[in-house]
Formats: sequence, C-alpha cells, structure tokens
Amino acid sequence: TARQRMFHDEKRRIATLVATHIPDQASLFINLGTTTEEVARALNRHRGLRVITNNLNVASMMSGYPDCEVLVTGGIVRPWDKGIVGELAIDFIRQFKVDFAIIGTSSIETDGTLRDFDTREVRVAEAIIQHARTVFLAADNSKFGRPALVRQGHLDQIDALFTDAAPPAEMNEMLAAANCQVYIAE
Repeated sequence: TARQRMFHDEKRRIATLVATHIPDQASLFINLGTTTEEVARALNRHRGLRVITNNLNVASMMSGYPDCEVLVTGGIVRPWDKGIVGELAIDFIRQFKVDFAIIGTSSIETDGTLRDFDTREVRVAEAIIQHARTVFLAADNSKFGRPALVRQGHLDQIDALFTDAAPPAEMNEMLAAANCQVYIAE
C-alpha cells in the first residue's frame, strides 16, 4: 500500500532501534501497523520471545523465527492489513500481562493525545496498553500533529516513544510531564 511505501526507511530505522530495547526471553504484544510490522522484522535474531499479536502479518513472519512462540488473538480479520479486531481479540489480550507492548498510532497531537481512525482497532490498543508492563510507541515523524478521529490514549500511558525526528518543541514540556522517554532513530 501507499502507507507502507511512505516513510519506509524511517520505519525501518525506528524498528531497528526498538529491537535494541527488547531483551531475549521477553513476552510481547505487537499490534497493527506498518511500523510495528517492521519491528517484528527487526526482532528476527532475538531468542526465546513469546509474542501475542492481533496482526496476521506479524504472526506469519515471527512464527518462522527460531525459538519464538507466537499466539494469535481471535476476532475479525480486516482484509486490507490482516489486522484482527473486535471483542474476541480484546478478551484474548486481557488474559495476559506481558513485559513489552509495541504499538503504533495514526496521530500524536501536541497535547499528547494519541488518535487513530478505527474505533475497533483503538479498543484493542487500549487493552494492549493496560496489559503490558512497559509500552513502546513506534511512530514516524509524519504522525506528529496529523489529524485522526478516535482517541486511542495519551503519551502518559507510554513509557517510550521511538521516532525518527525530534518531536515539535511545543511537546517538550508535555513529554517531560508524561514521563515518556523519547528515542530518535538517526
């Protein structure tokens, strides 16, 4: 898709950086999005991962990695991105507490609000955030200030933001208050 082609190098750099912050033997949620799929690709040398995902592209990729266990949520499969959404997905996620969640977003507003376009996708993301000890948001710089409809959460629920360019300066105070680390992929 056009979105996958857009910012592809940035997404790959972000993904490589995220992967350096995930230890071997970790348990992970990985949700929907082209950037999170790049993270899944970048984790191919990790050992002993246990991955829970609602993304069939991630499941297909990571189930081929040696020493990686993949659990897939139930739910409705969206044809355009192979994402799984709906109540079954949420109920499945709520059974777990993982070390790390790796999520994406469509929009990061200057006040720290995270937004997306699909309410069903947002509900799954909310459950993922609640059931992870550490939450990593992977988002390229095009997401800053981009308009999107549905509230997904706030940066104060995110432990670290991985991006490819410094966030707008007017976000610095909010990021500090939110206690959200920012890692910039060079």
